Amino acid sequence: MAPRDGDGTVMPRMVTSCASCLAWGLTYCQGICLACYNFAAKRYRHEVGRCGACQREQPLKQGYCRLCWCQAREDRLLHADDARSAVVIAPHLPLVRHHQLFLAIGAKRVAAPRIAPRRYGVKGRPRKPAPPVAAEPRSGWWQPPLFDDPVREYRDRQFDLRRGPAPDNPWLAWALHLAHRIAETRGWDSVVWRAMQRTLVVLLANHTDGDIVRASDIAQVAQRNSTGVDHAVEILHLMGIVIDDRPRTFDLWLHAKLDELTPTFRRDIETWARVLHDGGPRTPARSPGTATIYVNAVRPALLRWQASYHHLREVTRDDIIAYVDTLTGHPRMTAGCALRSLFAWAKRNKVVFADPAARLKLGRAPRIMWQPLHPDDVADTVRAATTVQARLFVALTAVHAARPGHIRAMQLGDVDLAGRRITIAGRDRPLDDLTYRAIVDWLEHRRTRWPNTANQHLVISFHTANELGPVSATYLAPALRGLPATLQRLRIDRQLEEALATGGDPLQVAEVFGLSEDAAVRYAINALALLHHHSTDQSAVHP
Repeated sequence: MAPRDGDGTVMPRMVTSCASCLAWGLTYCQGICLACYNFAAKRYRHEVGRCGACQREQPLKQGYCRLCWCQAREDRLLHADDARSAVVIAPHLPLVRHHQLFLAIGAKRVAAPRIAPRRYGVKGRPRKPAPPVAAEPRSGWWQPPLFDDPVREYRDRQFDLRRGPAPDNPWLAWALHLAHRIAETRGWDSVVWRAMQRTLVVLLANHTDGDIVRASDIAQVAQRNSTGVDHAVEILHLMGIVIDDRPRTFDLWLHAKLDELTPTFRRDIETWARVLHDGGPRTPARSPGTATIYVNAVRPALLRWQASYHHLREVTRDDIIAYVDTLTGHPRMTAGCALRSLFAWAKRNKVVFADPAARLKLGRAPRIMWQPLHPDDVADTVRAATTVQARLFVALTAVHAARPGHIRAMQLGDVDLAGRRITIAGRDRPLDDLTYRAIVDWLEHRRTRWPNTANQHLVISFHTANELGPVSATYLAPALRGLPATLQRLRIDRQLEEALATGGDPLQVAEVFGLSEDAAVRYAINALALLHHHSTDQSAVHP
């Protein structure tokens, strides 16, 4: 921006030598160029004084004028001894003894033309050869440690792969070979592959026969090198030299949930929850979701009972009925099932003398009567779906009533763009124009963003592009959180719309969406009730 006077008018310009930096070019009425004008601006607080190199009275930055700064910038490339000296300018300022004049034609200098041929690879680096083929080292006998190995310190700056080869270690060579095979199979990006190399070098440079690497140590090294911990653990697990000492996510969650309970209640509930999650000698493990739902359902009751009781055996049937009666609908059914499971386990393991929740009648949960979504709610969800993956999820849910889990499980082979067909949860369906456009946009984004991925799932993310599994269940949670028309609500609204269009025909709903008989009948009853209510309102308006 050109300098202005106090009244805001642009200062007159002329072509002459700058009075400050001596550069020939466009100057203003003060006789200085635009760069020197900005250098002397009050906002930079460069006070006028005697320059430490040229001894002129000029605006100074760290004791030197702009002309000396420009000369030091040129001298650093000639006198630099290492890479750092070629970047830092300040050490060259006291050495300035002459000035090379220049033209004030721009603030940025043009780089010298390239003479050497451009090197291929990421950011101009030449491609490194693949690590040599290596197999498991043939170990002789080795002495197991008498005591547990203390925590090791893995220092990252011991080795620099940019200046030399990897250390000569047979275990490291085997790990690099396995990592290279996995990288080629899964299409890892070169940045991910180099970060994994650095992590393996730090972990296995001094590895000897019989050493075991802890997963907690891997997590620290991988975090410093921006590497996926699970990938590194997987490679070392194939080698058989890793022990996973990290606490499970379920254990951390369970400890936080039971933190407010008394010790006696916490001990029994924790044992019951672990049996649900992991199984027991004669009890098969339930799904992880069942354990979390049941613990969340009984926790309010336990917090209520521990104020009066000290043990589960003191809880009576009246206490259970009194708590369940405070709930309605599905929370009542869930709490009742969880309490029956808890006390059945307690009776079987002799924690209580009698089961107070045996034969507890909960009744039936009231049938939910869904109402069609308002068009404004659907429009809000469409506006919130700003990414290509969010638009794909919304299209598959709103048009084909696909569950989010089914969308995450879809493979690339489930989409037939040429034949305009799509397979969702094993059912072949025609592909409409809206969904076709959403899939094409997503496939183009996927090809551009992750061209080398080997993941065959239709929807992938930054994390799953280097793996083979689907995206997580919370993949789109931040984008659509807090909206009335969620993906689940859009799926229900689409099936209800089909039931209303067919006059409440359950066979048509089951055939179109592949629903079970009970689910199709529920949608049909819901549609018939809405149609009856609508006809009643019309009769009241037009008697």
